[in-house]
Amino acid sequence: MPGLSIRMSHSPGLISLIVFACVFGGALVGMRFSALLPREHLDDTSKDVVRGGMAVVATMVALVLGLLIAGAKSYFDVQSNEITQLAADVVLLDRAFAHFGPDAAPLRAMLKGDVVHIADVMWSPSGSNEPPREVQARSAEPLFDATEKLAAKTDEQRTIKAQVLSLMVELGRLRWLMYAQRQSRLPAALLVALIVWLTLVSLSSGLFARTNPTVVGAYFASALSVASAVWLILEMYSPYTGFIRVSDAAVRAALAQLGS
Repeated sequence: MPGLSIRMSHSPGLISLIVFACVFGGALVGMRFSALLPREHLDDTSKDVVRGGMAVVATMVALVLGLLIAGAKSYFDVQSNEITQLAADVVLLDRAFAHFGPDAAPLRAMLKGDVVHIADVMWSPSGSNEPPREVQARSAEPLFDATEKLAAKTDEQRTIKAQVLSLMVELGRLRWLMYAQRQSRLPAALLVALIVWLTLVSLSSGLFARTNPTVVGAYFASALSVASAVWLILEMYSPYTGFIRVSDAAVRAALAQLGS
């Protein structure tokens, strides 16, 4: 349903803090309720039943968290591989222009400027979600038009020109693919369900725990670990703007080769 999703770029730190507060708060509430419940509600039989039911919930939580982390890591790796592919194709395009001859020298300069602009846009705080149409309007499309107007005088130049145009189309397709992938959203229902499950597990555990600094510290560490896992998931879905970023080393290395 529309609206029932969370943009990955929406403050991973804030969402992780909410997860931490719910999980740690659930444990504290459970320990508080433990003092208010009748003793027969806290006997060994009740404890076994509650722990058995929560074991099922904890298993579901572990499975969902594992799947989310694996999916986020796969998404991050795909983005990294596409950046490497983009850099390799740009260098190949530059070498093709070089083999075309001196007439392609202005196009090589245009290509280098375009790559600099694209890199600045992709790794800027607000530019990672800029549609490639906006980028191409200032860079790739003028370069494509200029390449089409390039006069090929020999069979070799005609072959190179055809290859260059084909490679530029592939680069455009890759840019649109990367943009489409950056629109990935985390279903809000899944995140809410995960938080509820985690809170139930910590609350039920707190019902049968003694209130002392060691127990509170253990619950604090557990909540922090779960919140960190959620933070990692959201950060890997924001590979160009978060703390965990796709390296721009491949693009910078390609820039060093352009025009040489």
